[in-house]
Amino acid sequence: MPSSPVVVVGAGPTGVMAALALAVAGVDALLLERHDDVYALPRAVHLDDEVCRLLQGVGVGPAFEAIRRPARGLRLLDAEHRTLAEFPRSPEPGRHGHPQANLFDQPDLERLLRAQLAATPGVRLRTSVEVVAVWSGSPPVVELRHRGTGRVERLEAAAVLGCDGADSLVRRSVGARWEDLRFTERWLVVDVRCASPLGAWDGVHQVCDPARAATFLRVGQDRYRWEFALRDGESAQDLARPDRLAALVRPWTGGVPSDRLEVLRSSEYVFRARLADRWQSGRVFLLGDAAHQTPPFVGQGLGAGLRDAANLSWKLAAVLSGRA
Repeated sequence: MPSSPVVVVGAGPTGVMAALALAVAGVDALLLERHDDVYALPRAVHLDDEVCRLLQGVGVGPAFEAIRRPARGLRLLDAEHRTLAEFPRSPEPGRHGHPQANLFDQPDLERLLRAQLAATPGVRLRTSVEVVAVWSGSPPVVELRHRGTGRVERLEAAAVLGCDGADSLVRRSVGARWEDLRFTERWLVVDVRCASPLGAWDGVHQVCDPARAATFLRVGQDRYRWEFALRDGESAQDLARPDRLAALVRPWTGGVPSDRLEVLRSSEYVFRARLADRWQSGRVFLLGDAAHQTPPFVGQGLGAGLRDAANLSWKLAAVLSGRA
């Protein structure tokens, strides 16, 4: 095995998954993360059964079962919220040993992954360090800056995995460019806590209204998410005003008073469909949002990144060990 570790840039779910999968295959990994801790606000909320099996493979399967809940599937609704089509999902384990659709809170998943990381030999996490340059030579070299002191350091790596998101420095360092698939939409995403059950069908609601498309789902026991398409000229701040937000969510809240809804986050997101034109330069690789972005409508964004990590890690381990 190489004396230098595989350097993973970014300790989000994709990066930690890659490091854990490498450790399972006997390869040392060093994770570099500019933030001190897990990002606390909700983002991804869905993983399918195949990705649950991948989580099981790195040791977090039982812990993930404790924080996720099975979803009943997806309904496509018209503007009057009448069902156009339904795609049911069973809450029982399927062919991959897990329910087909699983809802959760991303910060909870990230904390599970970090805990598993701390308990796994052969992987290290360094926080508060920012990668400022990557060279895809032989061996690859990473330059990083300590955020507290400003000290600059260079590290040789057996390989570099760019798991540093849509604004990836690793992608820019290897000269990769986005191929835009011409899907760009602005949406308001609202996460809410409500102690009173809303009583809506317990799956994902996708409202196919050309005037304003929308998505609704119950994430956890008292956690709900709404997403609303923004029209030209609208701002997320305007739609998130208490009176306008109450009107938008009323089809689902029914008689629950609006003051029972605790808004945890309301943010504008730009949904995109883009692919990097190259995912590799020598032993520097791109994974997850650094390599591809997808709209969230069938909940595959995070799952695609975790699949990247699992798919690349065993192959890279085989090469580094001389078995391939």
